[in-house]
Amino acid sequence: MTKIMNVAMIGGGFMGKAHAMAYASMPMFFWPAPAIPHRKVVVDVTDFTAEEARRRYGFEEASSDWRAVVNRPDIDIVDICTPNSVHAEIAIEAATAGKHIICEKPLARTVEEARAMRDAVKAAGVIHMVAFNYRRTPAVALAKKYIDEGRIGRILNFRGTYLQDWSADPDSPLSWRFQKKIAGSGSVGDIGTHVVDLAHYLVGPIAEVTAIASTYNKTRPLQQGGVDKLGAAEKSKDAERGEVDVDDEIVSMLKFADGAIGSLEATRNAYGRNNFITLEIHGTKGSIHFNYERRDELQVMFADDPGDARGFRTIYTGPAHPYGDGLWPIPGLGIGYSETKIIECFDFFSAIAKGRQPSPNFEDGLLTELVADALLRSSQTGKWEKVE
Repeated sequence: MTKIMNVAMIGGGFMGKAHAMAYASMPMFFWPAPAIPHRKVVVDVTDFTAEEARRRYGFEEASSDWRAVVNRPDIDIVDICTPNSVHAEIAIEAATAGKHIICEKPLARTVEEARAMRDAVKAAGVIHMVAFNYRRTPAVALAKKYIDEGRIGRILNFRGTYLQDWSADPDSPLSWRFQKKIAGSGSVGDIGTHVVDLAHYLVGPIAEVTAIASTYNKTRPLQQGGVDKLGAAEKSKDAERGEVDVDDEIVSMLKFADGAIGSLEATRNAYGRNNFITLEIHGTKGSIHFNYERRDELQVMFADDPGDARGFRTIYTGPAHPYGDGLWPIPGLGIGYSETKIIECFDFFSAIAKGRQPSPNFEDGLLTELVADALLRSSQTGKWEKVE
């Protein structure tokens, strides 16, 4: 009989919705499931918002006391979907209580917090994962398969971007993502870490960086009410304004530990770009290109193609590709953001069932935070900075 595991989800906002959908859907896609997620308790900042999340996301109970919940003996898994400022506190408490943990990215605000989280889960011997879900996109997993098989040879260059426009308007609200004390950093931690994770996944460790960071909008209107208005449509030009003390954009050159070179660009101020994650990898025997806004497609070029067939070909992911057995039966039917979270959920529960750490885990999350720290240091010193 498939084991049922009780989940306590801390945070009932945007990411809570994505995770709750994954818990409900994972056994439908991947059957027999490694375990059945039971949506036991959802925690939010007030009893009212917690109860709203419980009703909306299908949890059995609601609470506004995360400490009491993570220490309950009937909780198997703690899912951290909160702003970055409380990731470390919750994760360390949950690890001490012996719970398996999945934490939204970035793992922490600082290297020190990330290291403390890594140390806590290692000491506790629990399963832990960081929710960098974009590497779960089947086309990205297919790129990894080709690279591991040597299909494009030795990697020479990586080029990665993550461009958005939701914060380009200076009169959009002062989300917590614009406040260093809560977020830790701006575009670096919020979206740049996704590119770093993809680079680590596909190429390998980043050893050294040089970067320029910019903040374009120094103030933003203070939010009204207790709900974070990420990318809100309404503008508040005449409202009282608060300081923005994080980066809006990061542009960097990279040196990888194995000798490859590359570049990284992340911005939330690129009008016309919605969720424009791209990567291009050149090797000694071919190239790979991926654009998340066309996430069912992977473009590949192999140098040993005949002369009359040279150039990029488009592969539509489907049953023959990674995770294809659990998704849709026909190539090109299309997946969405929610499917990447479903796959992430499947991999996390599979890791628990097998008793081995998934990837990316808190060790990987710490490595990503070390790169983020180097990027920000370089933007201040104007020099190449080693990833410590």
